[in-house]
Amino acid sequence: MPKNPDIKKVMVIGSGPIVIGQAAEFDYAGAQACRALREEGVSVVLVNSNPATIMTDIEMADRVYIEPLSVPFLTKIIARERPDGLVPTLGGQTGLNLATELATRGILDDYNVKLLGTPLRAITRAEDRERFRKLMREIGEPVPESWIIEKDGELLDLSRQEGLPWPLIVRPAYTLGGTGGGVAHTPEELLEIGQRGMRLSPRHQVMVERCLVGWKEVEYEVMRDANDTCITICNMENFDPMGVHTGDSIVVAPSQTLSDKEYQMLRTASLKIIRALGIEGGCNVQLALDPKSFSYYIIEVNPRVSRSSALASKATGYPIARVAAKIAIGLHLDEIENKVTGKTLACFEPALDYCVVKIPRWPFDKFTSADRRITTQMKATGEVMAMDRTFESALMKAVRSLEIGAHSLRYKGASLWSDMQIEQLLTDPTDERLFAVAEAFRRGLMVEEIAQLSNIDPWFLVKIRNIVLMEKRLSENAALLDTDEAAGLLDEAKRLGFPDRTIADLTGKTELWVRVRRKELGIVPVYKIVDTCAAEFEAQTPYFYSSHDQESE
Repeated sequence: MPKNPDIKKVMVIGSGPIVIGQAAEFDYAGAQACRALREEGVSVVLVNSNPATIMTDIEMADRVYIEPLSVPFLTKIIARERPDGLVPTLGGQTGLNLATELATRGILDDYNVKLLGTPLRAITRAEDRERFRKLMREIGEPVPESWIIEKDGELLDLSRQEGLPWPLIVRPAYTLGGTGGGVAHTPEELLEIGQRGMRLSPRHQVMVERCLVGWKEVEYEVMRDANDTCITICNMENFDPMGVHTGDSIVVAPSQTLSDKEYQMLRTASLKIIRALGIEGGCNVQLALDPKSFSYYIIEVNPRVSRSSALASKATGYPIARVAAKIAIGLHLDEIENKVTGKTLACFEPALDYCVVKIPRWPFDKFTSADRRITTQMKATGEVMAMDRTFESALMKAVRSLEIGAHSLRYKGASLWSDMQIEQLLTDPTDERLFAVAEAFRRGLMVEEIAQLSNIDPWFLVKIRNIVLMEKRLSENAALLDTDEAAGLLDEAKRLGFPDRTIADLTGKTELWVRVRRKELGIVPVYKIVDTCAAEFEAQTPYFYSSHDQESE
């Protein structure tokens, strides 16, 4: 169907100040949405309290309000502008909570403002832990054993129960980035984390559930329209197992360690959930998968454009926020053009012929006395994303992008760690665990030993070992670089993502010498396309990434 002709003016709520778990990703999404709505001839009223954003540029919307994001201020703006609709799902958790409050207080009804896209019922069913758990059981999707707590007395009673499946994870309702949550190993920790979680939850509600430590964490980014057409845009797999917030985990797209049966099983579950919730637009589904069987559990659903949506959008080239905004005003997926190809429609699922690696950026270089352990409450203040043909080269690109002084997995100070420290770093996740894995391989640990200590999938460990083995080969064969046999070794190193600087350090050469030598041998990067369709159609506006491969696309 064409867009709803009754919708002539739409209000968009921004995400406000940059905080952990809600930063520039939502500026990216909001700016996309404003452009998409204006393309359809809709007047946009934007409200955001943060002037240091692209979305608050006067060219982005017809009316821009830089005001506090609170119900009283939003009510005044609604009374003045009289929008026909409000899009609740593009401003992160802040926008979602405010839109929910405006609807439940009757303010939207008073001014005849429609909640566009995902209906209020779907939002509350996804965000309210009790309703979500009940819905999952109704549709036959497994959820971990859990308890909904809303009072201190209930929490105390639970902590005294016999036979609890320790450790337990605390998940507050309607919060962002795992705020107030954590993993409790003892009744005392459960009381402390639970009380803090209820205090920080707008609904004074937490869910306490069995902690699936060691299970794989997988995410599906899915999209649905009012016609019940559903697609999966991207699936992503966490390098770190369950127990680490996905915002603090290294994330790989598409998934690398799932079998086709596992992939299809989790994809089917994700589509089933978005249909049951009735979400219209983008949605992020998080699942836990037992690496030893086909058992899985639904962890949670974000009924909005999330931090992961921005990653999936950039990884695939599929403009999630743009499409979600057009769905909100009544368009269907088969009516929205894919701007990248200029030929396909938004109902065409993206295909990836490359590997994407995201690594979080933590501020521990500035807060040196902070606890470096990473758990279910997000601590990262940013992230980097890299693309390449292989996991190893994408990982090495991402490490260099972190700007922490590391140009490869040779981390400053890692050689000074004792064997006991390395074992501790492998067991208890910190921002340094990736480098501890590499150092463990240098000291002779086997893949099986590291997997047992860290619960990281052996596939990822083998790839990191490949990088460490190449370090050794370069160190032992430095003399080869002056001979005719240099081409093979240098080409292998570059395909694994080794920068000239690291090759120079390992071989005793200078960075300039290595660069000149590889160019003499014809080892130069080529450029590959991100076009959403793996070259099935000729793209009109693709973007490119560099790779040490055979030919440019």
